[in-house]
Amino acid sequence: MKVGIINVTGYSGCELARILYRHPEVELASVTGRSAAGQKLGDVFPHLAALDLTITEQLDGNLDLAFSALPHKASAEAVIPALEQGLKVVDISADFRLKSADEYQEWYGVQHQDPNYLEEAVYGLTELHREEVKTARLVANPGCYPTSAILALAPVIEQSLIESDVIVDSKSGVSGGGRSLNMTNHFSEVNENVFAYALQGHRHLPEITQELSALTSDAPSITFLTHLIPMTRGILSSCYAKFKPSFLDNGTDPIQRIREIYEEYYADDPFVRVTPQPPQTKQTLGNNLCLIHPTVDLRTGRLIVISCLDNLVKGAAGQAVQNMNLMCGFPETESLEALAVYP
Repeated sequence: MKVGIINVTGYSGCELARILYRHPEVELASVTGRSAAGQKLGDVFPHLAALDLTITEQLDGNLDLAFSALPHKASAEAVIPALEQGLKVVDISADFRLKSADEYQEWYGVQHQDPNYLEEAVYGLTELHREEVKTARLVANPGCYPTSAILALAPVIEQSLIESDVIVDSKSGVSGGGRSLNMTNHFSEVNENVFAYALQGHRHLPEITQELSALTSDAPSITFLTHLIPMTRGILSSCYAKFKPSFLDNGTDPIQRIREIYEEYYADDPFVRVTPQPPQTKQTLGNNLCLIHPTVDLRTGRLIVISCLDNLVKGAAGQAVQNMNLMCGFPETESLEALAVYP
């Protein structure tokens, strides 16, 4: 099967190329890049020289599927023509994640190019939408923060075990902001520094709310706070919520019980691991895993869930390949079973 990458020159795009290189069922046949058109991929990214591709302005060749790694707005402008040409598409941007065009405009500041596609697009968190992804022609790859938050909270939200007031406190490595240089990813500003941002609302909040609300009749009220950490890759989310009294009054050990609930919920999901100890971002470096550790603060009756992942793999390119595998009938884990790079 032949695939292409729109905007291979971003972090998600070049990570896609790295993962697809070892995919036995896929030929990466075309890659684009607006600023590097005409250059060899190996000249822009020497670690990808083995792919022996030239970056072009537009996708070329007879392709079966395209990945878009463009920013929002620009991605929709490229994806819609690809769909009209009969290609399947996995979009890594935010352009098709939200079902409401008004909500998209509110959070991203632009009108959606064609809201009709918002209803068709499948939200590509495979752990929640596996069967829909299998038959989709347009998959909206989730954001990195939402992947960690939704997977951390889905079991307790779906089973109505917690009160509706939820806090998600997340930290991200600098690569989550992309390759374009600005003051928030300048080395001198980030090094030996940690800071919170988007205190009035992060753009990923509506998709977290959308997906968790779909699991319950009691929509959660989510406080979502993000921080930038001086590391290249990784997201760690700490999630908090009060348990409903019925859970704590069950008569069983609540810590053991919540662990069993999560293990059962994700028993058939190859890229979610429930860990006996709080996970660390380095344990996900370069792999497609989301590691989750649920526990109970017995003093306060509060759920604590720690989740972490590599924002460029399970949070972007790896999850995109996971979606492609399902869309095209390949094993879900194909080319995604690499172990973490440690230390």
